[in-house]
Amino acid sequence: MSIESHPFARFVAILGRGKTKQRHLTLEESQEAMNLIVNGEVLPEQIGAFLMLLRLKEEAPEEIAGFVLGTRPQFDVPVDIPAVDIDWSSYAGKRIQLPWFILSVMALVNAGHSVFMHGTEGHTPGRIYTRQALEVLGFSAAGSLQQAADDIRTRRFTYVPLEVLSPTLRHLIDLRPIFGLRSPVHSFSRMLNPFGAHTMMQGIFHRGFMDIHAGAAQLLDQPSMAVFRGEGGEIERRPNKPTQVWLTRGKDEPVVENWPALLDQPHQPADEAMDLGELVRVWHGDNTDPYALASVTGTIAVALRAMGKADSVAQADSMAQNVWEARDRNFLPVSA
Repeated sequence: MSIESHPFARFVAILGRGKTKQRHLTLEESQEAMNLIVNGEVLPEQIGAFLMLLRLKEEAPEEIAGFVLGTRPQFDVPVDIPAVDIDWSSYAGKRIQLPWFILSVMALVNAGHSVFMHGTEGHTPGRIYTRQALEVLGFSAAGSLQQAADDIRTRRFTYVPLEVLSPTLRHLIDLRPIFGLRSPVHSFSRMLNPFGAHTMMQGIFHRGFMDIHAGAAQLLDQPSMAVFRGEGGEIERRPNKPTQVWLTRGKDEPVVENWPALLDQPHQPADEAMDLGELVRVWHGDNTDPYALASVTGTIAVALRAMGKADSVAQADSMAQNVWEARDRNFLPVSA
């Protein structure tokens, strides 16, 4: 008696045929495979094999873009959504420095730009995650995409947890302690851009992934994206290190820029306290730590360059200083 193959088995076979026969999935295959996964049509054993085979060979741009396209139809996006300037993903968490990029986002929002932030937390012990920091600053997470749309309209900012976007993807990311490794879900979730923001910001930890994300952005015809190696894997410029930024505009070839260090100190000691109250104190000017300020303004600069607001690195840095200095200090609470 023959047993009919499962529809998903062919995708596992493509990846697992051995060094001479295995290959990357095409864009169309990746889209179909992820659509089956998010719709609950794949067995757990197949998911584990699929994700770890992808991890072993490393993802290709076609796979990242296809996974994004295969996931987006699952989103319960309202019919009438507001325009969004920046899609800002936050999936890594911080363990060495505070999440200064959150102040960069708040300054951009305060300056009139709308930001859709999404992410997850808890997958790696010992880290501070964005939802926790935002709650300290008085921002609660959206419980639905309708609430996210309302947040954008009323305050130009929203934070949407991954489980609101896709419970399936949240479950897959939570498998990290079981696998012992990150999976491709960590990579492509950053590019979901649920509200179709014009500019997408990407921060990665491993420098070898910049060309993969840039290539995926081209395949997705993303109007504008910046990807760089951020502190801890978040979208945060390391002010004491030179930063290579990859900029994409639609299907055009990426432009690679080398941004200089903003501080002379080559090494920043780890923050032992990780007191989120320092975010509020820096915003209000009560803490003028050079590393924190350079991190905040440096990250704003990359965002402005990605948005096309600045024509050069130097102009972006200058404009970022102006955005920071013009912030409304009453925009955030006085104490935390």
